Amino acid sequence: MDAVPVSPGRDDAALAALLPWPTADANKYTRGKLCLVAGSAAYPGAAVLAGTAAERAGAGYTEVFCAGRSLLTVRTAAPTLVVRDWRSWRPSRLPAPRPGHPRACVIGCGFDGAGDGAEGLLMETLRAFAGPVLVDGGALGLLACETGLRLAAERGAAGTGPLVLTPHGGEAARLARAVGIEGDGGDPAALATALAKAYGATVALKGPVTFIAGTDGAVEVMDRGTAALAKAGTGDVLAGIVGALLAQGLAPADAAALGCALHAEAGRAAAAALTDICVTAGDLAAHLPAAVRAITHI
Repeated sequence: MDAVPVSPGRDDAALAALLPWPTADANKYTRGKLCLVAGSAAYPGAAVLAGTAAERAGAGYTEVFCAGRSLLTVRTAAPTLVVRDWRSWRPSRLPAPRPGHPRACVIGCGFDGAGDGAEGLLMETLRAFAGPVLVDGGALGLLACETGLRLAAERGAAGTGPLVLTPHGGEAARLARAVGIEGDGGDPAALATALAKAYGATVALKGPVTFIAGTDGAVEVMDRGTAALAKAGTGDVLAGIVGALLAQGLAPADAAALGCALHAEAGRAAAAALTDICVTAGDLAAHLPAAVRAITHI
């Protein structure tokens, strides 16, 4: 893969300008609805982490669709979330989006392979959800197949809504193999760009330094991260934050840039309070207010 030019990460002023402050007459629907399809029986915590992060990141209404065996766990851990069995997830039956009532979908956090019906959930979401869709976690591996590629292409052609992918290095390698992209990931900016082109998606390639590639070929770097974030579950938190920003109407590249920065600053704030050793994914949502203050200087 050829090297690609990379823009430096946005400064605090540019990020602060993207923050979706609610208007005086806002309600939970005008602030954006996030549909979160996440949390297999094996990994219910992923739905909790993504859902609580989405609420803290400003989504007005967060509705979780999880495996039936995860329902009680998710409801008990996060009573402010609306939680349903993912067998009831029917994006084709949702009413058409209303002006001023934005929405988005995050799918894949805590997916545990295809045997639990996860593959069908992903394909139906790609086919029928009207609005931005963020694919994360186990759903990224399910996307890397002929049907997934076809539906991603059809989605782009139909203008159903933008697609956002948030892979780590291993998931990115699998996505790359599915479309014949060569390279070992030694140039993450080039890999993110190639994946964005192949899947017609905005790609946030996560790592110690995160590279965000848009469908227009532009790439920007986010280097605010901290080793405190190197723990299981922090990716679910990031998906919830970016999904919430998409649900509030931000464009994909803007949502990814702001979401990654808020995630990193929350990690830094948590580490300042708890040390790099002791931060867990569950600490991050509670430190998002500090992340907002770090960017806005208020």
